[in-house]
Amino acid sequence: MSLPDFSENALIEQPAIELFHSLGWETVNCFHEFEQSGGSPLGRETPTEVVLFSRLRPALERLNPDLPRGAVEAAIEELTRDRSAMSTVQANREVYRLIREGVKVKCAERAKGNDEETRTVTVIDWDNPGNNDFLLCSQFWVTGEMYKRRADLVGFVNGLPLVLVELKASHKRLKDAYHNNLHDYKDTIPHLFWYNAFMILSNGSFSRLGSLTAEWEHFAEWKKINSEGEEGVVSLETMIRGTCDAARLLDLAENFVLFSESKQGVVKMVAKNHQYLGVNNGIAALRQIEQNQGRLGVFWHTQGSGKSYSMVFFAQKAMRKLPGNFTFVVVTDRTGLDGQIYGNFAHCGVVTEDHVQATSGEHLKQLLREDHRYIFTLIQKFHTERGQQYPRLSDRSDIIVMTDEAHRLHQSAVRQEPHPPELALHLSEK
Repeated sequence: MSLPDFSENALIEQPAIELFHSLGWETVNCFHEFEQSGGSPLGRETPTEVVLFSRLRPALERLNPDLPRGAVEAAIEELTRDRSAMSTVQANREVYRLIREGVKVKCAERAKGNDEETRTVTVIDWDNPGNNDFLLCSQFWVTGEMYKRRADLVGFVNGLPLVLVELKASHKRLKDAYHNNLHDYKDTIPHLFWYNAFMILSNGSFSRLGSLTAEWEHFAEWKKINSEGEEGVVSLETMIRGTCDAARLLDLAENFVLFSESKQGVVKMVAKNHQYLGVNNGIAALRQIEQNQGRLGVFWHTQGSGKSYSMVFFAQKAMRKLPGNFTFVVVTDRTGLDGQIYGNFAHCGVVTEDHVQATSGEHLKQLLREDHRYIFTLIQKFHTERGQQYPRLSDRSDIIVMTDEAHRLHQSAVRQEPHPPELALHLSEK
């Protein structure tokens, strides 16, 4: 009679692999990848390679059938070129933009002789998960400049390592996965992280998700799989189903990643569970705006839970996924808060215009009459002289108002406006 297996592999890793498989991922154990006579089944020449060219090339050819082979090869070259002279987060930001927006390459057009035209090579089909290739590699060896490391689970989308999962035995502290394993990987095999969207740490009972630059305290739990409050049997199941289901993974990677400039350098942020679910509820309401009679709802936040970044996620996804020339009006009731939110938008590279913070009531009216992507104002600037009615400034139906601290007194002031913007999303602190 054999003894039960209580190892990390049996209790944590194998159930995780089975869960990925149930979500439609192809899975392969790579522990003996380079010991096989026929070479690596993944097509890697050496463990230094972190991109699976055998998966990337056919994926790009399939997603770009109208582009010549040379365009695809140029895109692959740009995606995988050496970025070791850059910091890891700078390399990650550069590659992320290529993955999300596509790779621009020069193509010679037959009809124009030697003239070249810029074309965009799609790397991932964000709208149709089934058009992409999902592969989970367990025990994945990677060699750096001096050391060789073995990652527990690496999730590849179209041959690019977008997800890293580091596991610990259930009796070990999850914090050790961050301080010991993850820190070591960043130092010894940094090129694996050039392509990373997010990282998951788990010991089965406790799981956390974070970004490349996140400190331990910013790695967050994923408590709900969806807006209906569905949970897995254990934490790791909730995490994997909530973030690594193909559609959710692509949504997270495309619409819920931000890079912010700070005094300490570039900071990468990935949405937390409440932001992901709340923003998507807002997007769903925006799709049904006529039935909702212009109301998008109230998005509750606790103090310090990232209201301004939720606004950025919402605005960016709305522009990316929905038709319309939206203007987003961000309303607060304190000068300091107005400056803070504007600063967060600006540091993320979202605001590209100058002078969109209303300096007076008249300046606010001018901004609302013009065509701006973002406008920032204090509620007090929506004022009129006693006995006067606030004028109608726009007949547009694609102005979205996002009010911070919406539960405070200024919420009633917004409701009393005779001609409020047709669309409204309130972001509040509970």
